[in-house]
Formats: sequence, C-alpha cells, structure tokens
Amino acid sequence: MAELTTIHIFLSHGLESGPGSTKIQALKILAETFDKVQAHAIDHRSSKDPAVRLTQMQNAIEASGAHPENIILAGSSMGGWVCAQTSAQMPVLGCFLLAPALAMPAYPQSSPRIQARHVQIIHGWDDDVVPPLPVLKLARQQALPALMLPDGHRLGDSLERVTEEFRMFLSRAGIHKTRTGQK
Repeated sequence: MAELTTIHIFLSHGLESGPGSTKIQALKILAETFDKVQAHAIDHRSSKDPAVRLTQMQNAIEASGAHPENIILAGSSMGGWVCAQTSAQMPVLGCFLLAPALAMPAYPQSSPRIQARHVQIIHGWDDDVVPPLPVLKLARQQALPALMLPDGHRLGDSLERVTEEFRMFLSRAGIHKTRTGQK
C-alpha cells in the first residue's frame, strides 16, 4: 500500500482574535483526529494589516514544505480573507471560510478568485461586522457553496454546527479518520 500523503491544514484567526480562539482551537482539535494531518494555527496577532497577515500565511506554508494539492486553508473573518487570497494565488485542496471578510472595500483585493478543489463558506445572517449579502453575491459569482446560519459574526451559537460542517468538509476532500488502525 502506498504511503499516505500528509495533509496540512492552516488555520487563520480573525482581526481581534488569536490562534487560541474557541473556533480555531475547535477546528484544530477536530483536524488532528484525522490520520496524516498536520494542523497549523497561524499567529497573526503581531499585525492587523491584511497584507502582513497574508505574508505570514505564505511564510507558514513555505516553512511547512506542503504542496498546494495537500493544503487546506481554514479561516475566520480577516483570516477568511487571508485564506481566500492565498487560494487565489495558489490553487489548494480546500478552503473553509467562516464569516470571511470578503467584498469589503477597505481590504486589498477584496473579491479574490478562490481556487480550491473544495470550498465551503459559512456566514451568519446577523453578522454586523462583515455584511452577508456581498459575500453571498461573491459566492454566487464564483459558484461557491455557502451556508447561512441564524447567528452573528462570531458564529458563537453555531460552534457545534461549524465543527460538524468542517468534519464533513474534510471527508469530502478525501481526508478520512482511521478506525482501529485501518483506512
């Protein structure tokens, strides 16, 4: 049997958050239950500049030695923008975006062309930070799946649903859990 390739999952937090945030840690913990996965929670707290955070993501990917076809990007808010913009520059296996700061005039390249084999956008109808309708418009233009939830920007009432969606997303991307040592 051929050796399984390691999948690298890069997690990017939001503007006022950190790598230890509830959502990022929940996704990281879940990702680590899958076989041959390395989860990297990027620490962007040194800068609030989207371009700097994009460079931090690119540096983390380069340092890991991961190939684009073995990369899944997952991000929330500004971290969602970082992931979407990274995928616009480098086609990746997956892009999982939570309340992504897309279609926002203050951001550079605010409507990136997301290039990933698997994409999922999750957004709250009551998001008062990143308006949902421009994000839905962008999703429609690029034919990307979008799940709308009755929640706000932090998706705090939907953590269980978000982690379940991430589990299903990883499975659709071909990443499976090992059961008693067998694939």
